[in-house]
Amino acid sequence: MNRTAYTQQAKRWVIKIGSALLTKDGKGLDYVAMAEWTKQIAHLRQQNIEVILVSSGSVAEGMSRMGWTKRPSDLAELQAAAAIGQTGLIQAYETEFKKYQIQAAQVLLTHDEVSSRKRYLNARNTLRALLKLKALPIINENDTVALEELRLGDNDTLAALVANITEADLLLILTDQQGLFTKDPRHNDDAKLISEESASNSDLLSYVGEIATTLGSGGMATKLIAAQRAAKSGCATIIASGREGDVISRIANGENIGTFLKPNESHLSARKQWIASQVQASGTLVLDNGASNAIQTKGTSLLPIGVESVVGEFKRGDVVDCKNQHNEVIARGLINYSSVEAQKLLKQPSNRINEIVGYAGDTELIHRDNLVVL
Repeated sequence: MNRTAYTQQAKRWVIKIGSALLTKDGKGLDYVAMAEWTKQIAHLRQQNIEVILVSSGSVAEGMSRMGWTKRPSDLAELQAAAAIGQTGLIQAYETEFKKYQIQAAQVLLTHDEVSSRKRYLNARNTLRALLKLKALPIINENDTVALEELRLGDNDTLAALVANITEADLLLILTDQQGLFTKDPRHNDDAKLISEESASNSDLLSYVGEIATTLGSGGMATKLIAAQRAAKSGCATIIASGREGDVISRIANGENIGTFLKPNESHLSARKQWIASQVQASGTLVLDNGASNAIQTKGTSLLPIGVESVVGEFKRGDVVDCKNQHNEVIARGLINYSSVEAQKLLKQPSNRINEIVGYAGDTELIHRDNLVVL
């Protein structure tokens, strides 16, 4: 399916707007631009398209109000800036959406909400209820309380997780760049815009760097990774410039703007979407070549005989990464044994599991129904 078909059939959009756009590169909220985006979003809703807005800008707005020119590195100061800026950000959106009789709803999320299966489902139910009530959810990371090790890291990641949670059809990432290029266009005159590609194309990562702006925490690499996350639930992604005139409406009409990243053909089940969505794993299993190959090409369960080492501490039911011999994460799944038990089971045949752990356990470390190949 091509870009036009995807955009015209997409009935649930997640739209992410970055800090640089929202705050005029750190000079305070750009109310003119916000008014324009909200007008276009209102037009989408008039076409019976559901919209979930993921908005950066609380930290940047807080910085502007405090007169800071550099993003704080101290966590407490970062949280303070978010608290100061969040009130202005949501008030500005509410004022604009009221012009179109749209009820805005603020939703703040942390990694906690997606790392716990129960909280993940609760977040999904809340967002579904808001959409059913015709409210427009405005989502941001809860920077005011999130600990550094629990933070989602950037709102590109958050937007992809929201797309997974809500089973959105299209993720639109508005940024200060035209899209994904073959090289950094700021330093290479021969850089070419990639108009359309598969999100799963591993070559794309070689085109982007880890350059972060002074306001946001992510660069083009985070946007590409977000597109790959969204694709796992069948969601297409468009990365485009928010400074492009009427950008949202033109994209909705099928116009070729920015970079369109097509999703995978096969969609993951809701359970596997949750596993794949986890930003942080509790531990790691290092696999031998035979196990790596079997998981990636044959869709098998992971047996203890194919595991060479265990890294980290985890308990039964935790999410763990599976790495190959090149230190690449190739899969992620729900482990059937604790790290202590898994250590004892290394390179052992499944018929010895009961004898080694002392009870009648599962015959595999990770069952294929709880294993997601990345």
